[in-house]
Amino acid sequence: MKSETILWADDEIDLLKPHILFLRQKGYDVVTVTNGRDALERVSEQHFDLVILDENMPGLSGLETLSRIKEQAPHTPVVMITKSEEEDIMNQAIGNKIADYLIKPVNPNQILLSIKKNLHHREIISEQKSTDYQQEFNRISLQINDSDSWVDWYEVYRKLVYWELELEQTESHFKEMLLMQKDEANAAFVKFVKRNYEKWLSGDEHPLMSHELFKQRVFPLLDNGEKVFVVLIDNFRLDQWRVIMPLLSDYFTIDEELYFSILPTATQYARNAIFSGLLPDKIAKMFPDLWVDEDSEEGKNINESPLIGTLLERYRKRYTYSYTKINESSYGERVVRDFAQLEKNDLNVCVLNFVDMLSHARTDSKMIRELAGTDAAYRSLTESWFKHSPAYDLFKKIAEKNYKVILTTDHGTIHVDNPVKVVSDRATNTNLRYKVGKNMSYNPKQVYEIKTPARFGLPSPNVSSAYIFATNHDFFAYPNNYNYYVGYYKDTFQHGGISMEEMMIPLVTLTRK
Repeated sequence: MKSETILWADDEIDLLKPHILFLRQKGYDVVTVTNGRDALERVSEQHFDLVILDENMPGLSGLETLSRIKEQAPHTPVVMITKSEEEDIMNQAIGNKIADYLIKPVNPNQILLSIKKNLHHREIISEQKSTDYQQEFNRISLQINDSDSWVDWYEVYRKLVYWELELEQTESHFKEMLLMQKDEANAAFVKFVKRNYEKWLSGDEHPLMSHELFKQRVFPLLDNGEKVFVVLIDNFRLDQWRVIMPLLSDYFTIDEELYFSILPTATQYARNAIFSGLLPDKIAKMFPDLWVDEDSEEGKNINESPLIGTLLERYRKRYTYSYTKINESSYGERVVRDFAQLEKNDLNVCVLNFVDMLSHARTDSKMIRELAGTDAAYRSLTESWFKHSPAYDLFKKIAEKNYKVILTTDHGTIHVDNPVKVVSDRATNTNLRYKVGKNMSYNPKQVYEIKTPARFGLPSPNVSSAYIFATNHDFFAYPNNYNYYVGYYKDTFQHGGISMEEMMIPLVTLTRK
């Protein structure tokens, strides 16, 4: 393997022969010069993997040499060595994007450590992370087998997401092991949900769920005199939250928890349950004008603002509130610009639809499918969107005004790749992860079926209506035109069914620093 080449510029280079010999014994090719001009000449003649630069050289100073090297080779890391600890010199060096800053006298191991940090940190970190996950693998497998409560599953899911992000930049085969372990976890999680979901809705001990979010997390803050912003990012998973979390940590202290989306894990059900504080069947009965049936051509989330009003009225909360839905950047910019209009309210609710739009666009657009071909790419697009969007500016503005923030979502999404056949009539809904209809034909072993919707808080469009839910990475496909259907929807991100990614979703409280 080709050894890395290092240029070392120091007017006292003869005194550094032991250091240079040490580096050569470690496999590095070290080229030496005694002044800045020679250093620039050598950089113009050949590629160096790293430059070590003495700050205090006669003639062209180290800082001047550094600046010119960065013009010629902007991506070459430069390690500056100096006798001076003056803050101004450090600031100038850092401003010119040095890779490291060492104070004389330096020993050979210090130099070696700096070189490794700048030339080999990816390999070292990758190797260490792979080793750590290998050691953790068996412990996680045992946890998956032993998990018998939602608290256990929160911990399992958090660990899997943590390792998914940690291993993302590695080239090891452990990424494949992690995907297999996630599949194993999801299979066990589906069984857990099937055993417990009906009991949770009957009033027994249960995790926090969609219809309880305002009562349990928002109202206590308002009752305590806080001004509250509820920001709901549609279709937002825990791993996506984790990649934007560092951006918000500069402005807020963060309290992260998870909660459960109700079934179906879809906007019409889960988000309307959040904003009404009711399960879907109660919405349909109590506010039939605000519930949109599956077969309706109306948007399924057009009544969110009046549903919030019914929730506040039912709990006799006299707080002023606003509801804002941001579907495009230009409107988001206007919301930030006119933020003063929101300050008069005790409660502001804002829905951000970009991630959901990205998920649907990935299904419909070949270009977006290429850009978001994997979970890692999907996360990356989410991070890039947030960093450059008015949504980020909105959070900064909220921090300025000292609001408490509840950041959450209505459901997550999962990558699907396994078609499951369903036969039904035209009145059945089109969602790929859940179906509601009558006279549906399917293999009951492949789905989670609900034949008595009322017991699960779900409305019945017809007397004989039933619900079925896809699990793991399955999606529903019709036998008619089967090959086209499968080819079109395979390897897309969908929601509505049962998986860790769809059901266990982030609920984050942000407090201004």
